[in-house]
Parts: sequence; structure tokens; C-alpha cells
Amino acid sequence: MNRPCLYLAPLATLIALVASTAAATADTPTDTGASAATKARITQLLQRLDQTHRFAGVAISPDGKRVAWSLDLGAGQRVQLADVDGKHAADITLADTHKGCSQNHPAWSPDGKHLALLSNCGNGQKTAQQDIYLVDVGSGRTEARRLTHLDGYAHDLTWAPDSRKLGILYVPGDTHLIGATAATKPRVGVIGVTGVEHQAVALVDAGDGSVRTLTPSSLFAYEYSWSPHADQVVYVAAAPPGTNNWWVAQIYTQGVQDDAQPHSIVDPHKAAGSLHGMQVALPRWSPDGTKIAFIGGLMSDQGATGGDIYVVASDGATLPVDVTPDIHTTPAWLTWTGNRQLLVSSIAGGSSRLSLFSLHAGQPAGESVLTSMPASITAGTAVASIALSANATRYAFVHSSFTEAPEIYAGSFRLSGGQPSRGAAPAQAITRINAALAPMWGKAVSVSWRSEGYDVQGWLLFPADYDPQQRYPMIVQMHGGPSAAVVPRWGGGEMAAMGYFVLMPNPRGSFGQGEKFTQAVRRDMGHGDLRDILAGVDAVEKSYPVDDQRLGLTGWSYGGFMSMFAPTQTQRFRAAVAGAGLSNWQSYYGENSIDQWMIPFYGASVYDDPTAYAKSSAINFITHARTPTLIVVGELDAECPAPQSFEYWHGLRAMGIPTELVVYAGEGHGFHKKEDQRDVLERSLAWFGKYLAPGAADNATVGAAASGGPGRTP
Repeated sequence: MNRPCLYLAPLATLIALVASTAAATADTPTDTGASAATKARITQLLQRLDQTHRFAGVAISPDGKRVAWSLDLGAGQRVQLADVDGKHAADITLADTHKGCSQNHPAWSPDGKHLALLSNCGNGQKTAQQDIYLVDVGSGRTEARRLTHLDGYAHDLTWAPDSRKLGILYVPGDTHLIGATAATKPRVGVIGVTGVEHQAVALVDAGDGSVRTLTPSSLFAYEYSWSPHADQVVYVAAAPPGTNNWWVAQIYTQGVQDDAQPHSIVDPHKAAGSLHGMQVALPRWSPDGTKIAFIGGLMSDQGATGGDIYVVASDGATLPVDVTPDIHTTPAWLTWTGNRQLLVSSIAGGSSRLSLFSLHAGQPAGESVLTSMPASITAGTAVASIALSANATRYAFVHSSFTEAPEIYAGSFRLSGGQPSRGAAPAQAITRINAALAPMWGKAVSVSWRSEGYDVQGWLLFPADYDPQQRYPMIVQMHGGPSAAVVPRWGGGEMAAMGYFVLMPNPRGSFGQGEKFTQAVRRDMGHGDLRDILAGVDAVEKSYPVDDQRLGLTGWSYGGFMSMFAPTQTQRFRAAVAGAGLSNWQSYYGENSIDQWMIPFYGASVYDDPTAYAKSSAINFITHARTPTLIVVGELDAECPAPQSFEYWHGLRAMGIPTELVVYAGEGHGFHKKEDQRDVLERSLAWFGKYLAPGAADNATVGAAASGGPGRTP
């Protein structure tokens, strides 16, 4: 899955990835400035997080009686098979295996006879090449046999409804992860021509393992799904390069026969109304094959799906219809449970919600809420996805929250007229892999406030060992995106574990309050959302013992941008840590590898409307900055390139503002080396410890920053 440039989680949650990252290199910077006590506490925290076992996906059998999941127990991922209540769990075994190899992405055949999975265990220790394996679960076996001998990157494994074919997204001749957060390859050769990857929908014969590429090389396929009769696929695609063009992708249908050609049924740039110029994602065929539902809206990147639900005729004969106009949640995943009914997973005010939407011709769809939970859920196939039995009455997902480490949860829906009805049985944990783990941070509460007519929500984490008689510093962690949201998940409380209140707001531009709320940030990034954040700080300070003189700000990606831009607009924050940010939208436009994403947010290119980009460029207001700022970035970040961090660092130095820039060798937009992740956390805590300590604001530099007053520009 293509993880987004500007969607990444707040800075501290980098460390939550420690358990599944590769070994570090010797290129990690030294001398973080953290005290011995801070380092000891970090070591304790990381040890606790390193004990967390991660689930990569879950699938439920068509009859709803069995569940398979992918789990990392520290020696590579493995697939396990169990009863739907979690009992009798057993490992799937392979004839050839080696230490650290992976098994992932379990998928049940619709007839329930086979379980497919992807694994590199049969290719030796020096290759990352994954192949498809099959388990004959119908005979009660747990041994997997190898089906394919691929030569390329394979993911998004699905079965055709006839159980005779499988589908994958396939990049022939390459096995490295394709995505916006991966470290960029050397940018040499004929730029835009050399090394351009082609990802296709490929079909695999479930009998002999033969592979046939379906979609043409002129299209880069991002997502796909099968028609109910297995004779067609629907997919989201655009011309290569894939890392740049998802924002201009269209929805295509194509038959599976050899001579079939793609047929565009939705082109957002030609669409009228609310879909015009937006993105499209997750197309799904209705059971009768006549309609396709999909999600359309302002999305920061593939993987951060959110918007309204649209329905279009599967032959493209009708225009797409928005069936959820003015909805106040953000649908993120969907599937059909009948020809006039959709099961939808949404972000609702920072929580996860499952609902049924009934379709009525010429009217908005009617919603019946099945269940809501303050937690993140996924089946591993997409953000907010769930695994379903064939009749959609049993479901399962990976669940995690601020207080609960990841576990597999399962539940059931009631039936009414053969379809799920309102009143789902609450999902319960069926595994206890991480049951012994407890958070090292304090409790989490949902907070809400009004800002310029908007209802805004966020999450507040309490410091460890909270004492209501004390006053605490607070760090605002801004999520990436801006089209994303903070939804509770395990491993996001590192700063709170170190003694800070942590406010994680979902200001305008975020998911969770409807598409109008998400689009309220267009051509206004850094302004309206900052005012929402400052209003949230005010609201928290009225109810909790936060020291207004010790406020910090941090974030990664879009949060890194906010951590650069906010100090040029307000003197409220006494310290900032900006991760993988951007300081100059005008120069950024020509430096990054995803310039297409900016058009929906700004309405025009920087060449056609430079003033819109200048309005949100921190570098244009650098003389107003007074906030000591630590800046960190990956050397090979192609999404928020390192020159953006250099530019901001240079400006702060010219203004005489305390600053430090750390560039991490070999890292891309998302950091993958343990030592680099730890180094970022140590440096961040040392920076905040220095400038948010009691009395730190009395020194000359930071004291001068207070002259503008809270929330005011100089």
C-alpha cells in the first residue's frame, strides 16, 4: 500500500514501529543532549514497546467459523489459523523456511477450501521475493504449498469469486516496497524516464500458478476488486510514475479475457459537482454487477482514504452520484451487503464507526450505526477495513487504542431479512498476545471545542503519574495529512510517558467531521487549522492544569510543516520539533516527487497562482519566528525533501533563533532504522526538556518570543 507523504503519524509514534524495523547503520548522529535519566526512561519505554507483537492482517472464513491472521512474534511474520473464538490456534507451516522470513496477507477462497498467503520463506535468506502459497484448509491441513515463482513485488492478494483465480498488484522485476514514504532511489539518468515503475493487476491461476498481467503498461494500478462473476475487475489507475499520479487517477473496468481493454468509467477531472478535481478510492462492485460504489474526496494520499460515498453504473453509462452529501463523518472503507445496502467503516470525531447505509433512488443514503469504538481497526487490506464472512454476519479486525495493545477482535451482526441489521454484538478480543502490556503514559480523553463555527475534536493524553495538584507542560502533536485524523492506537503516547500533557487535535482539514470540514483547509493551509489548534489549547487549559508558559509543538510531514509555520504566526509555543516538514511551498513544488497532490489543495499549480502558495510558506514570515526549533529529516526523503528543512534552518539561524538540523543518512520520509528512531526521540525530549523546563521562558531568547502574546503575530 502506498503510504502518504503528508499523512504520517506524529513524531513520537515513529518509535512505535521499533519492533518491526530493520537493523540500524552506523550513520546515526550522536550527542543528542538527553540526560542520563531521560535516556534510561526512553530505554524502559522502548523495551515495553519492543515487547508489542504486531498483527499485519486478518481474514475470516466464508462460513464465519475460522479466522486467520498474520502475526510478528519477533522472528518474522507468521500466519496462524484458529477457531472464530480464537481457540485452537495453529501456525501455518511451510516446507522451506528460514529465520526472519515472513508469511502475511491471508485470504480465504470464496468456497472455503483454501487459504492463500504471501511468503518469502521459500526463496532463501537473501531475497525479499514473495510468492503465493496455498493451504488446503478443507482437508484440515495447516501445511502450505508453493503456488507461484514470481519475479517482482507482489501485494494486495485477493481471490476471484469463482475460487479459480487470484489477483495481485504486481511490479515485475522489482521486489522493493513501492510507496511515498520509502527512501528514494538515486535521482540519476533521464529523470521521469529512467527507473519508472509499472504496477499492474495480475491474474494467477489457482491450479497451476501461472501468472498473466492484465492491465496495460500505460497505466499504474493502485487498487482493484473483482466483479461478482469474476469476469471483470475494477481498478484505480493513472499513467506512471505511480508515486506522483494517484491524485489524478481514474476508475477503470476491464474484462479478464486476453484481448480486453480498460474502460474509464469515472474521471474526477471531468466530473461535475462535488467530485470534480477530487481523488477516488476503493471501488467495489454491487452483488448484481450493475453498480460500483467508491469513496471520493480530498485525500492527501493513497492509504489515507476518506470522503463521501459515490455510486456509478458499472458500465459508466451514468454520472457518479454522491449518496452521502453533508454527512458529518468520514467514510474510509466500504463493501456491499446487498444491492441497495453498504457496510461502511468511518472516522467519526476521532473514533471508528461501523454503519449500514441504505440506498434510495434520488435521496441521500440512510445510515444505521452498528457500533462505535475509540480505537483503530483494520483487517490489513486497507485503513479501517474489516474482515467479513460470506453472509456478512461475522466480522473480525485488528484492534488497538491508547490503552490496549493490538489484538484480534471478532463480533457478529444480527440478521434482518437476510441482511445485517442495527445492533451488532460488540466485538471482543479473541487473542491475548499482548494482554500483559500496559501503557506507560496516562489516561486518554476525547476533548472537543468550537472554533469559528466548527466543531473540533482531539485527544488529550495525560502525563504518567499524573498529579492534579501540579501544573504540567503540554506538547501539541499535529498529525500528517492534512487529510487524515488522530484515531486512538497503541504506541502514540511516548511524550506523555515522559511527563507531558499531549494534545493531538483534529482541526479543520482532518477526517472525522465530514467532507466540508476536510475541504475547509483548501488554499488556507496553516491558517484556519492553526486557529483551531490554538482554540483547542485554550479549551484544554480551562479544564486541566497546563502551564501556558511551557507549550511545545511537534509533528511529522504536514505536522512538520505546521511545526515550521505556526512559530511564524504565533509566539504561543516555546519550543518546536519539526519532522520531515516543508517551509516553502513555492520551492517545494519543484523539489518533491508528488507535485500532483497539491493541485486539489491549491486549485492551481504554483506557476499559475504563486500567491496562494506564498500565503502558507513559513519562509515568507521567517522574521516573525522566535521559537527554538529542532529540525529532523531523512537524507533520501522525496516527499518532503531535505532542502525544505535546510531552508527553514538557515532562516532561523539568520534570525538568531536557537535551532538544530539533523539529517539522517539513508532514510526516506518514514524512518526505518531503530537507532535513528531512538535518536529522534532522544533529541526531541532533550530539546523540549531544555526549553519547556520551569523558568526556561525567562531566558532572553525565549522571553523575547513572548512579546507577541498568546496567539498573536509579532
